[in-house]
Amino acid sequence: MMRLLRPLLICVAGSILLTTAAYADGTEITAQIKVKMLGADRSSRHHSNADVVLWLTPADPGESSVVPRDIGKTHYQLAQKNKQFIPHLLVIPTGGVVDFPNEDPFFHNVFSLFNGRRFDLGLYESGTTRSVHFDRSGVSYIFCNIHPEMSAIIITVPTRWFAVSSATGAVTIPDVAPGTYDLHVWAMGSSDASLAALGRRISVSGRTRELGTISVEASIPGPHKNKFGEDYDVSQPSSY
Repeated sequence: MMRLLRPLLICVAGSILLTTAAYADGTEITAQIKVKMLGADRSSRHHSNADVVLWLTPADPGESSVVPRDIGKTHYQLAQKNKQFIPHLLVIPTGGVVDFPNEDPFFHNVFSLFNGRRFDLGLYESGTTRSVHFDRSGVSYIFCNIHPEMSAIIITVPTRWFAVSSATGAVTIPDVAPGTYDLHVWAMGSSDASLAALGRRISVSGRTRELGTISVEASIPGPHKNKFGEDYDVSQPSSY
């Protein structure tokens, strides 16, 4: 019996190795981001080519890509420390869970009620953690209802092929399987219309695929509201 099964096992093992090798030797997608600040923000100190997100989705809807980049990784973290969210920008595959540990010596109230995944974690104390399941794609703007200076963005994408630009504007998406994809772009302070115009369909094959320079227009967002849709009361110092 084992003699009969041995050729089949060898065939299956060889197929797995070939599939793994094909994925590991996928195409490296590269691009250069150039951010142009609009209006009075043009010379702002906030001007940077960093934190522009690119992701690819298969042009064929039947080709599923909803698989985390790191096999088995389902939890991500957005910490609260020194009245900041760390990191400020987090990109995760759809279905991921984000932990929000409070590493400050006082209370926080993390919420997101305006776009993407809506939630309100309520007040919770130092040393505790609360979690949110991001079960749909979209952009979620994260704030604290106590501290108006705190903000972050979580972008949930239905694909394993995504990357974030560096301070120099360089961005690389590694190991992309051959095929036809729709390119998506996101940048803080850019309008939906301008971002949609940057998207395009691309064909992927070979060892590398250079997308060239992607020019993004952006402006610095204005102040946000609290979870009740009202301005923060900054006249009274927070007791937390």
